[in-house]
Amino acid sequence: MNRRDLLTRAALLAGGLGGAWWLRDNVLWRDPGVVFPADGSSGWLPYDEPRASVPTVLVTVAGQTIRALVDSGAQYSVIDRGLFDLLGLTRAFDLPLIAYGVGGGAQMGRGTTLDLTVGAMRVEKLRAAILSLGPLAMRDGLSAPLILGQDLLGETVLELDTVEHRLRFLRAADHTTPSDVSPIPVGRKGSALSTQVTVEGATIEAVVDTGASALLALGRDAAVGAGLLDGRPTRRTSSIVLGGAIAAEVVLARTITVGDRLYREAEVPIYADVSLPGFPSALLGMEAFEGRTLLMDLGRGRLHISDGTDVQTLPRRGRGTA
Repeated sequence: MNRRDLLTRAALLAGGLGGAWWLRDNVLWRDPGVVFPADGSSGWLPYDEPRASVPTVLVTVAGQTIRALVDSGAQYSVIDRGLFDLLGLTRAFDLPLIAYGVGGGAQMGRGTTLDLTVGAMRVEKLRAAILSLGPLAMRDGLSAPLILGQDLLGETVLELDTVEHRLRFLRAADHTTPSDVSPIPVGRKGSALSTQVTVEGATIEAVVDTGASALLALGRDAAVGAGLLDGRPTRRTSSIVLGGAIAAEVVLARTITVGDRLYREAEVPIYADVSLPGFPSALLGMEAFEGRTLLMDLGRGRLHISDGTDVQTLPRRGRGTA
């Protein structure tokens, strides 16, 4: 497997870390403080790994510059245990964290408090879980040992330019939605945003997950309900999950509709169901927003995208296309 293939798999997170949901009991997880310059923007920042469709950005923590994945599917921010030790960080607190990724694997961890800078934006007292991120943090994977999750996104507006592979964070309090984007109807799935998609005519509620690159990833029950496991050909693949990897099936969906965009012949990874309350059965990844600008205001529950082509036929990864 070459680096490009591995990056694709690490970015795909087809039912992977982008869908990590957390359980915690009797813990006060305070919101971070976010400080912007006068213009209310972090400034435009390039994806630090432009070959991956998921947004990554350079941040500074404890005087070191590292790569972070911006992941709207992760309920909380995460620092890899190896990076925590390497940076010599000592602000750890022993609260019991249990992290679940798609696939159902659980991992125990502790928490810490981080101060970091992202472009011109400063983030103070960001609470993050200390966990082993596995291949996601490794040099031959996505090399992203830090995940910026919904706790930070809930305090800002995230703008993703998928054409130029760049992003910026904006101050939510004085942000005005531009006229060249249109709203996508969204609801709440826990603290995440979700929207309705159709798969061959079946309606499914999917979590909007910037940490996943696949157009759509489904749990097995959702795939059965959509009629995708009807005897049509499947192939096996491996997907990066919390701390490791799991096997998944891939099927070809004849049509998928997201907002005003229709996709034909789209590959859909299918993962095992997780029997946890509120766990998402569908993840909508970055492929759904390719060629567009995405504006996510998680705190106020708003999602906007720019116009684009209405119908797309997607390349099949099984033929070696990343």
